[in-house]
Amino acid sequence: MDVLNNILVIGAIFVDVIIDVPQLPLAGADVSGHLATTSIGGCAYNVYLAGVTQHAAITLLAPIGQGPYADKVRQDFKQRQIPLLCQPTTADNGWDLCLVQPDGERAFVTMTGIEQHWQAEWFQELTMAHYHYCYLSGYELENAAAADVILTALTQLPADHVLLFDASPRVQYLQPSILARLLQPHTLIHCNRDELAYLSSATQFDAQLVDIFQRTQTPVVVTDGANGTYIFDQTGKRHLPSAVVPVVNTIGAGDTHCAGVLTGLQRGWSIDAAVVFGNQLAAQVVQQTSGHLS
Repeated sequence: MDVLNNILVIGAIFVDVIIDVPQLPLAGADVSGHLATTSIGGCAYNVYLAGVTQHAAITLLAPIGQGPYADKVRQDFKQRQIPLLCQPTTADNGWDLCLVQPDGERAFVTMTGIEQHWQAEWFQELTMAHYHYCYLSGYELENAAAADVILTALTQLPADHVLLFDASPRVQYLQPSILARLLQPHTLIHCNRDELAYLSSATQFDAQLVDIFQRTQTPVVVTDGANGTYIFDQTGKRHLPSAVVPVVNTIGAGDTHCAGVLTGLQRGWSIDAAVVFGNQLAAQVVQQTSGHLS
């Protein structure tokens, strides 16, 4: 694999505390839960591991801090032989409580940590020009100062790079100035239909797709759960269905889909073939308890 064709995954590593509940609670409700597992997670982690399973040329840049949650992450990295590229000492890693109901739908309560305090020096171990593809999640951009550090570092990517921006549920909280820096040529927007509505001022789905593509001149990929995925580019809109599979939970489905798209593009596939591959990998991960492939 040409070194200039590498994938760089930028993001956070969390400790996931996953609890099974009969249904997601509404305000004022009281439900009983069962501790399913405590595991290492986070969007970037899920993307990276899915890429590794497909033998992608991929690098993970995620801070591992100091504290009890960071110790769990560090132990996991050593067991999996993941390079420890960034180990600041100013805060612990974040963690989240994930409630999962029987049909696989889930809700999160997130306690943030070191991943909200990005520093320019964390990128010094990397040669940014070596990465043609890059993954970035909206979770990393909610803090304006951290977003500025990351987006400034991304200006060092090759001129013909592809930045896959995984909008995430936090996209609604991103500052307009941050979104403006993202919605530029070479940014492949990857989101669901709800997230797309926060990225575009248009009110109808098709108009939103056109609006985003006109700004990025790069394919727009919109996932629609079990219904599959929509693509919009210069040839128009099309829908690629997903396989019907039994769902255990949907944790990591979007992350794994991103990994499939990036891996497909890295292999030189068309955007349609890459999205089909993303659909296939996402269908695998929703059939298991863990939110990542390994």
